[in-house]
Amino acid sequence: MTDYPLDAKGLQCPLPVLRARKALKTIAIGDTLTVEATDPGAVKDFPAFCEATGNALRSSGQRDGVYHFVIERIL
Repeated sequence: MTDYPLDAKGLQCPLPVLRARKALKTIAIGDTLTVEATDPGAVKDFPAFCEATGNALRSSGQRDGVYHFVIERIL
């Protein structure tokens, strides 16, 4: 399994999710995408995005004003 980073810091909704959607299409099933975002809306957006797309949100958290989301590509 390979992890790919995505820097979405400074982007406002819906751009972090749109960039994640595009990046997930380029990675293999079973790989993960680690997204860093600063938009507070991302806290609600990424769980909803993963549920809607069938991908798995493996972890999420916040440190020093940056939100971190690890998404595993399932489909």
